[in-house]
Amino acid sequence: MNSRTKNTSADGNLGDFRITSPVEIGAMLKHLADGNVQVSLNAPNGTSITASVWTSDAKRDMVSFSVLNDEPRLDTLVECDEAMVIGYLDSIKVQFDVNNLVLVRGDKERALNGAYPRAMFRFQRRNGFRVQPMLHTTPVAKLRHPMIPDMELSLRVLDVSIGGCALFLPNDVPAIDPGVLMNGVTIDLDANTRVATGLRLQHITSLNPESGGVRLGCEMVNPGSQGLRSLQLYIDQTQKRRRLLATE
Repeated sequence: MNSRTKNTSADGNLGDFRITSPVEIGAMLKHLADGNVQVSLNAPNGTSITASVWTSDAKRDMVSFSVLNDEPRLDTLVECDEAMVIGYLDSIKVQFDVNNLVLVRGDKERALNGAYPRAMFRFQRRNGFRVQPMLHTTPVAKLRHPMIPDMELSLRVLDVSIGGCALFLPNDVPAIDPGVLMNGVTIDLDANTRVATGLRLQHITSLNPESGGVRLGCEMVNPGSQGLRSLQLYIDQTQKRRRLLATE
């Protein structure tokens, strides 16, 4: 384990979240690989790329990531020889360090190999209760594409909590990089609830092939006191409506 993980654990008192069991680590990596979960690899020099866990083998001391062939920041990341990996499994944030990075080039694909992790951190992603909008509503988030400012987007809201939301990004819309901050977002949840906020893209999750898109997990940034009050009221009312429907 490198100094970055040690310092994080010491400064944040994260011992209760640390996993060292080989069985648990193997299970986490398998879940990430089986779900084709996109993870971010963050090097000490500030370079960050998106990849997915391809395979892992504790006996060979190796974890392998599938990376895009045209990723321009890949060589810069490999030069650091280490990275912090962050991914999400439902409401769980998984974090671990990978060292001894080596790029393996194939005819059509490239893989990034590293040393098998000896420890992981497992965090609950959101403290707030998440609710899905009622079926008769069509809540949307309106924003400009952070990579293409001239492109205006109206993305469907899949769920919302007091601290974040999930948006649906169709396959025909250019991808958005994890970690990017999207300013000037307006979230219309219903006729009475509008929240103006920034959104930071935390993770991207693949949905079933028939969905035609991916799930963007976002953290709200500076929604303001009025926005938080409106959001809490919306969550409370949605919970009550769902409980009423369940008893009918």
